[in-house]
Amino acid sequence: MAHTDPSSDATPFFGDDDDNEAEGSGEPEAGLGAEESASGVSNRRAYLTVGVLCYINLLNYMDRFTVAGVLPDIEQFFGINDSDSGLLQTVFICSYMVLAPVFGYLGDRYNRKLIMCAGISFWALVTLASSYTPKDHFWALLLTRGLVGVGEASYSTIAPTIIADLFIKEKRTRMLSVFYFAIPVGSGFGYIVGSKVDDVAQDWHWALRVTPGLGLLAVLLLFVVVKEPKRGAIEARPEHSLHRTSWTADIQALSKNKSFILSTFGFTAVAFVTGSLALWAPAFLLRAAIFTGEKPPCRSGPCDTSDSLYFGIITCVTGVLGVASGVEVSRRLRMRTPRADPLVCAAGLLLAAPFLYLAIVFAQASTVATYVFIFFGETFLSMNWAIVADILLYVVVPTRRSTAEAFQIVVSHLLGDAGSPYLIGVVSDSLRKSDSYLWQFRSLQLSLLLCSFVAVVGGAFFLATALFIEKDRNEAENYAPSGDDPIVVPKRGRSTKVPVSSVLI
Repeated sequence: MAHTDPSSDATPFFGDDDDNEAEGSGEPEAGLGAEESASGVSNRRAYLTVGVLCYINLLNYMDRFTVAGVLPDIEQFFGINDSDSGLLQTVFICSYMVLAPVFGYLGDRYNRKLIMCAGISFWALVTLASSYTPKDHFWALLLTRGLVGVGEASYSTIAPTIIADLFIKEKRTRMLSVFYFAIPVGSGFGYIVGSKVDDVAQDWHWALRVTPGLGLLAVLLLFVVVKEPKRGAIEARPEHSLHRTSWTADIQALSKNKSFILSTFGFTAVAFVTGSLALWAPAFLLRAAIFTGEKPPCRSGPCDTSDSLYFGIITCVTGVLGVASGVEVSRRLRMRTPRADPLVCAAGLLLAAPFLYLAIVFAQASTVATYVFIFFGETFLSMNWAIVADILLYVVVPTRRSTAEAFQIVVSHLLGDAGSPYLIGVVSDSLRKSDSYLWQFRSLQLSLLLCSFVAVVGGAFFLATALFIEKDRNEAENYAPSGDDPIVVPKRGRSTKVPVSSVLI
């Protein structure tokens, strides 16, 4: 059966999955060593797969924040205000968010490797096209940034589920932490590369031409290194097999999973704060320096991008520290309580809130103090990344994970960073009483204070998650389909839902 045959929905996950027919034969892999695990992938190839996925994740976030690294130049080039600048991030996130459920559905049913290859190729081409936007066509830059979300949605919803099919328990948590290191590190590289390429080329367009070539290399690595693992096989229990249920049944089950829903809302707060800071922090720091007289105003030519460089370095360092410390604290706390993961996420957000507030308030008084507070705020904020992903994977059964990833992406971006950069820009424009350097700085400063409030609300959601996490994890680990759960089977070339009892022999 071909990978794209819809009737493949009928295949049991722990049986002979057609998606992995050739790959799961149990024979040793030529050139990559060792004996295969239940996933159909050798240990060596599994680790190489994580490395490739980590590289692509880093590249995705590097591309996403290159625009933020050269935002003052873009504003000057097109002559746009804060609300228009915020749209650059918002249109990308909206496209990414809308398409995530589509790729989540496909990722639970068809070959994930091929989906990612097609998506990343499209992303690289569109990113390259965006670098040739002429001065009088800001709408074209918005359009191409929106289309970039197509490629990234095809990757972000699927990659964590591949890692989940290669590793279990503590090893899975460690591999996810490696994978999510790429988010803050890649974001930091976006600022660094964007600012330095802009400085060297004296043209912000060249900053957008770095990642497309690296993206095509990523596609090549996917073809050569990555092998589609058997879905859920590494977690198989001999007493039963899991079957794919309909998309409607998946959504109904996820909506009743309290830990999944509450942690998704908590992660939405993380997305809101990081989305706001990612786009606006370098511009805010530059305006603060102009207001205090530390730097000259940006009237003509390339703007000073040193703040993007410094913020990028801080983002890289705090990302590594935050993700690593979050995973380690959670690991140690698990010895005392099964509620460790949501408690660590809650602590990260609640500790980040006051430091972010102080960073915003102190910007007019001390640049050094501002960077110190940003360092601690971003470190605590980064503690969430790997842990939230791990929570999703162990409270959701394997057959629904891509759909769950997509659902979480939609909610967290819809209520989080899809609107937060634009919202901050709109509030800033509405508060500005004049176009003086004082009010350019002050209006943005006041609007960014929203981030601290949202971080506290997110911490409350994670505390609520802790009330249900143990129950939901046990239910997922011991899940067995009931006798009347509908499964999808082929009927005359088309899929239809029937009770399990009607196909049992």
